[in-house]
Amino acid sequence: QVQLVESGGGLVQAGGSLGLSCAASGSRFSINFMGWYRQAPGKQRDLVASITSGGNTNYADSVKGRFTISRDNAKNTVYLQMNSLKPEDTAVYYCNVEFSGVYYRKTYWGQGTQVTVSS
Repeated sequence: QVQLVESGGGLVQAGGSLGLSCAASGSRFSINFMGWYRQAPGKQRDLVASITSGGNTNYADSVKGRFTISRDNAKNTVYLQMNSLKPEDTAVYYCNVEFSGVYYRKTYWGQGTQVTVSS
């Protein structure tokens, strides 16, 4: 049974930093895509950052230069370091992991973790 366990998040003042992590387990397939999405109340879930197995990264324009995504392939874990946080970064953050094989591809979501940035 695949599990994605998120940790981190919480409450921080504007300008502060937080780190998130998401550990994936339970699949015999390799992980290609790992990403972080966020969803604010009343809004759609949007991609924040992503990283491929080869280390290629992609960021939403709103977080470029402030957030850094990384991964530890040996631990099947993805991280999101968030610096210079703004109130508009407040949202529930979800990790997203894609397991893939020759004839297999399936995506899983973490349970979500709240990030609140106070002004």
